[in-house]
Amino acid sequence: MLPSHITLSYSRTSGIVAVAHGEEYQWAQTALAACTFRRHENGLWVLPAADLDTARRAVNALFSVAERHRTTIAASSRAFLHDVAKDLAAQLGDGWTAELEIYSHPVWQEDLVPWLWDASELSHAVQNTRIPCAARLHNGDITLLMVERPGHDHGYVLGAFAPEPFDDNYDEPHAPTAVVVPAATGLAARIVEGRFLPAYQHALHQRRLTTVTQALDRIHEEHQILTMIRDSGRYTDAAPLDPQALPRLEHDFAEHAWLSFTHVLTHAPALLERCFTTTVPGSDDANTVTRLREALTDSRPAFDEWHQRLNDLVHTPAALRSESREEARSRLATQVMPAIETWLDHGAAFARIAQAATCRAGGPSPRPYARSRPARSPRTAAAERPRPAPLTSGRPYDARLFFPSVPGRKVPLRLWIHPSTSSSAPTPTTASSPRPTPPPLCPRTSPTGS
Repeated sequence: MLPSHITLSYSRTSGIVAVAHGEEYQWAQTALAACTFRRHENGLWVLPAADLDTARRAVNALFSVAERHRTTIAASSRAFLHDVAKDLAAQLGDGWTAELEIYSHPVWQEDLVPWLWDASELSHAVQNTRIPCAARLHNGDITLLMVERPGHDHGYVLGAFAPEPFDDNYDEPHAPTAVVVPAATGLAARIVEGRFLPAYQHALHQRRLTTVTQALDRIHEEHQILTMIRDSGRYTDAAPLDPQALPRLEHDFAEHAWLSFTHVLTHAPALLERCFTTTVPGSDDANTVTRLREALTDSRPAFDEWHQRLNDLVHTPAALRSESREEARSRLATQVMPAIETWLDHGAAFARIAQAATCRAGGPSPRPYARSRPARSPRTAAAERPRPAPLTSGRPYDARLFFPSVPGRKVPLRLWIHPSTSSSAPTPTTASSPRPTPPPLCPRTSPTGS
């Protein structure tokens, strides 16, 4: 198999588009440049199709040039991925944007693996299937990845990236399952809004809750050990405690407690916001949520200082630092110790309230397009079933793109035929009417180049 490939598609906005990929994709890029394709900033190669004769000659010449450059050419039978992604973003509403990414070298797509928050078809496709390009959809903190479904002629696989600051996403148990969406963006948008995004928010809430509860458990366990050592005067292995070592143990506890409490400061605000909307005002649960929010507010200055301190530690030589990273952690933990104690006291209640908020908000909602209908008899259903309108010569069509044939070589022919916007309706045929004449196809041309 040749190490260089070109995949041709048709974009309704750009014309004929090409993706150069393979271990030696530079050969494909050279062939495209020699045939008047122009490279965009995102790595996509474009040939405007305004002049069909010029486009035919350029594509026809590309096959000969590609053969000399050890490059194979394939014509995609799908709608262009970026067009579908942009239409889907428009259907999803304000704030959604779509951009195309090209992974010319096979190694490039491996960079997606650590950031994908998926343990289903999307992650498997990225790790085991060659994906020359993909589309990213953005809306605030949500970033989705959309690829052509491997092994199928139709459909796209859509999944999610983990939001910041999550970074350990490989095989994460809370990851939402990717969905398969069609090229019909109206139906695809209903699948994304009705199934995937609710599942994504549910999974994100559960992951944040798990992160916070695990951090509180670590602090609680270390605090219990420190208290036991202080009260008993012995280490955990029953060795006598040196009184001079106690300050060092307290310093180590404060340092470790701060590292764990940063997870609470990072993820708890979103959880508390959801808990606040699901608790009854004036109830014990609402008062607990209020106290926890106040504790986070009091700790916010220390959290901001910690981020600034990290930036200073990176850019300041060790000899010029006023304090080490360990000293900064211990000092900041001492400042927020009242907040830590508040969270330890109400940790169990918080976990219960947050879990209840998850249940009330619900997981993935049912499919919005699966509506219940009254039962009908089979005969009535068959009578009311719409029949497809036959194709007649009176129905106007227009051809968008085709690839010319080359003598002696099998070249994939692609013809885009769409109903015109003309108001003329198709003429129904009957048993006595003559057989309808199919719409004419665009004539094929012979190669004019080398």
